Amino acid sequence: MNAGYGLTVRWSLEGAPDDAPDRLREYVVGTSIARFMFLDGLAFKVWRMREGEWFEGTYVFDSDQERADFRKSFEPGAASSPGSEIIGSAPVAIEEYEVVAIAEGPAGFRRGAGPAVS
Repeated sequence: MNAGYGLTVRWSLEGAPDDAPDRLREYVVGTSIARFMFLDGLAFKVWRMREGEWFEGTYVFDSDQERADFRKSFEPGAASSPGSEIIGSAPVAIEEYEVVAIAEGPAGFRRGAGPAVS
């Protein structure tokens, strides 16, 4: 038994507009967080970025079916998704993975913007 059903969507930031990282932060904090807080079957989502290299959404779903349903709804429009529009290109990878375990430390999970967003 695994702890969840993961999905990663990754974009390359090579060749993206210079303001893409700031626009991605603004979009995620201002719009995207609220959308995913109420997505049925989603345990959690993390947005990760290495400026100049890549931007990614990492999802963990409660079931394989919920992950499959989300992927089926997302993938056909991935090239025109808000992230793709900001970056100027489609995702370079959409990969499923097994979440073997999740450990929540004493600090707990934190919701909201990361340190680069004021």
